[in-house]
Amino acid sequence: MNFEEMCSVNVNDKTEDKNGLTYLSWAWAWAEFKKLCPDAVYEVKKFENGLPYVYDANTGYMVFTSVTTGGITHEMWLPVMDGNNKAMKSKPYEVQTKYKTITIQPATMFDVNKAIMRCLVKNLAMFGLGLYIYAGEDLPEGEDSAEPVVKEPMIDAKHLELITGFAQEVGVSIDTICRTFRINSLQDMTMRMYERAFQMLKKESERKTS
Repeated sequence: MNFEEMCSVNVNDKTEDKNGLTYLSWAWAWAEFKKLCPDAVYEVKKFENGLPYVYDANTGYMVFTSVTTGGITHEMWLPVMDGNNKAMKSKPYEVQTKYKTITIQPATMFDVNKAIMRCLVKNLAMFGLGLYIYAGEDLPEGEDSAEPVVKEPMIDAKHLELITGFAQEVGVSIDTICRTFRINSLQDMTMRMYERAFQMLKKESERKTS
């Protein structure tokens, strides 16, 4: 299967949202990829010490994978991150956000394993499978929705004030929200993004009060 055909595979029903980001199941992604490319093999890169990561005290951990099919090999890399997408290190450290200081916990092998499997999914996207997710699109290229495409409504001043206040109350920085939705400022947020951000903040609020 060529790149264009792989890009056209709809993976939406195999994804899940966490903290405003979309993740594709690694088990489904690999199974589907093998169905489409039976000769595919992947490798988790190991280093001289036999460990599947490199570590730098200043920047944290990084894992690497490679996938080969049809004589083509693509490599990918991914840092080991926590639920806030902050790099994890061997010891806890503090990060100052706009509203508070948060402590980033040290990485465990569980965190390394999660990063490796997410790296594999991102590696498969280099061949086209689920690539549109990383491009921030809702549907694969060439697949039309049943209804005509219309421009999404943007948030108004009232919703802007609400989401800003809620974020400050929960302790989530505006920068984090903007990075999550790949926008420059909250003024660039659509109503759909607003609804997802509101649910994300609600879950974070419930987590902190439980």
